[in-house]
Order: sequence, then C-alpha cells, then structure tokens
Amino acid sequence: MATKQLARYICVQLGLIRRKSISPANKDSLGRIRSKQLFGYLIIIDFESTCWNDGKRHYSQEIIEFPAVLLNTLTGEIESEFQTYVQPEEHPILSKFCVELTGIRQAQVDEGVPLKICLSQFCKWIQVIQQQKEITFAPSVTNNSASEVKLCAFVTWSDWDLGVCLEYECRRKQLRKPVFLNSWVDLRATYKLFYRRKPKGLSGALQELGIEFSGREHSGLDDSRNTAHLAWHMIRDGCIMKITKSLDKVSGTTFREESQLCCQSFKSESD
Repeated sequence: MATKQLARYICVQLGLIRRKSISPANKDSLGRIRSKQLFGYLIIIDFESTCWNDGKRHYSQEIIEFPAVLLNTLTGEIESEFQTYVQPEEHPILSKFCVELTGIRQAQVDEGVPLKICLSQFCKWIQVIQQQKEITFAPSVTNNSASEVKLCAFVTWSDWDLGVCLEYECRRKQLRKPVFLNSWVDLRATYKLFYRRKPKGLSGALQELGIEFSGREHSGLDDSRNTAHLAWHMIRDGCIMKITKSLDKVSGTTFREESQLCCQSFKSESD
C-alpha cells in the first residue's frame, strides 16, 4: 500500500477523516430528502466528440454522439432516453485513437445527422417528455404553473459538455443553441463538495460508492446512464441537486417557444 493511501486508511480508522455514509437512508429520512429536492427530474448528458492523441490536439472538437437520459429523482428510474450519432463536418474522418476510445465507427457518424438536425431532434424529444411528464425548467415557471409542473435540470460530469464542447461548436457553426442548455448541474463539482473528496473520474466516483460501471466507458449513452445512477445514489445519501453553472444569457424566449422553434427548424431541414 502506498504511503499516502496508508496514511489515509489510518486516519479513516481513527475517525480523523469524516466519511459520508453510502448506505441507503431509511424510509422516513428518504422521504424528507426527496421532499427537499428542487428538481423532480434530471436530464443527464455526456457527449462523445472527435479527438486525437498526436499533433492534431489543437483541432476543434465536434460532437459525434449526443445522448441524454431522463432520471426521476423520486424513484431513481430512467424513464426516457435520447441518442443519436452526429456527422462531424470540420474533420469528418475519425482518428484511430477516437474510434478505439469511444467505440464509435466511421460508418456510424457517416450515417448520422448534422449537429443542427441533432439539436432539432433533441428539442422534439424534450417537447414530448415535457408534455408526458409535465416538466419545465426554472426560467419558464410562473406562480400559476409552479404547483402544476415538475422542475427539471440538466446534469453533466464537469462543465465541458455544455460549457465548452456544445457552446463553441454552435458558435463556430453559427447554430441556434436552445436557451435551456445554458445552465446545468456539474455532478463532479457537486460530488467533491458533498463528499469532501475529489473523485478520480466518473468510474472512480462510482467505485468509491460501491457502484459497478455498467456498459462501455466512453460510450456516451452508457456514460449518461452511469452518471444517472451516481446522481441517484447521491440523492439517496442526502445530496440536494442545485444548478452550479449558468452562462447567464438573457432571453425573452420561453422553454416552450424555444422547443417549438427547434422543431420547426428540424421540419424545414427535412422538407
């Protein structure tokens, strides 16, 4: 055992390091925990993008897999999923490193859709689950609707997916990005704050909590599902999910109007 690990082990045994319980809460306390949750649903996103391990690292990354899963924070169930492969346009040929890392084949992105269409399809999925689950996002809640709908937030592992990857790709390609993707919960930062320790990646965080990673690492959909499992475990441990990052863009467009605009864009592209 390494010296650092041995020292930590001794401190834990002596009670010098406070450890968060990872055992499920009892029925009564779990009910109180759930009642404090701000969001009835969470949408977890984990993009896969073009990547290189050589001198081309300076290339701008493009999304090649766009997944999302809808987590019910009351039950812990994943109630809906969205996933599509996206055609990279700036560097359309995937590197060997990218294929090996993500498991995404060249044929899959060749048969995928441009990011503009992908965003429209995603907005259409959002619109469907909004109607089915009666969910909305905080900026579009009014006093009259707050008691009738369930609040929903996006969750990512770090700020990279929505704060860097999607943000800058939309800027480069002059694409309209849905305003509801401007704020999210960074689960990595939330984990660090709640458990008072820095996680060693998503798989490391799962391992620390005794959760076995399911599926293939660096598959966007599998990563999203596993991040959802992690979020649910944290909720059971008493973590209250809160927005950690906002791009602070002011817009008078409501969530419903935005999703309708996306769908209209998709329809016009398909015609």
